[in-house]
Amino acid sequence: MNTTASGSTATTAELLEFMKLQRYAVVATTTGDGAPEAALIGFVVNDRLELLFDSFDSTRKVANLRRDPRIALVIGGHTLGDERTVQYEGTVDVPEGAELEALRNALFMTHPDGVRRSKLKGIGYYRVRPLWIRYTDLNSMPARIVVFDRDAVRSEAPAEGRPTVSPYTQLQEPWRPAIESGPLFNAFADTTHQVKSEK
Repeated sequence: MNTTASGSTATTAELLEFMKLQRYAVVATTTGDGAPEAALIGFVVNDRLELLFDSFDSTRKVANLRRDPRIALVIGGHTLGDERTVQYEGTVDVPEGAELEALRNALFMTHPDGVRRSKLKGIGYYRVRPLWIRYTDLNSMPARIVVFDRDAVRSEAPAEGRPTVSPYTQLQEPWRPAIESGPLFNAFADTTHQVKSEK
């Protein structure tokens, strides 16, 4: 466990606890010519920080992952009042046999509609193994942004792996856009360029 300059800590156990509360993630994959594509998935996470999701063979993300198994996800950020998110990068494979059954059972417990989808033609199951994870907690004061490197999140590591801490943990308070004075975020809030009506 690493301690930040502000005295706060984060472990893979805390990271896992947060991820197990989540059901959905936005995934990003790349096309053959390098163009980005994003999609929403339902997922489940195991104690090794591996994710499992299902998808149909006909989807763009599956075609992309067959060509390039690298994937990135953003998890969290959709619960009002909870400003914690996870950025997750890893590689995808297709589990088989008893391993697949255990993962599928966990997926079905979190997403019961997956049982119905499992009977449909073209459905497949994809495991994501982590290579890099960033956990951001803007609920804390000061904010915490902790990076778990490859060694801390490798699949065979126990849940109490050793995270490395990014320099972003030096933030003293959560960053928020200045809506009232920042036209970049809200053009209608810029009172210096009001349109005057013609007489």
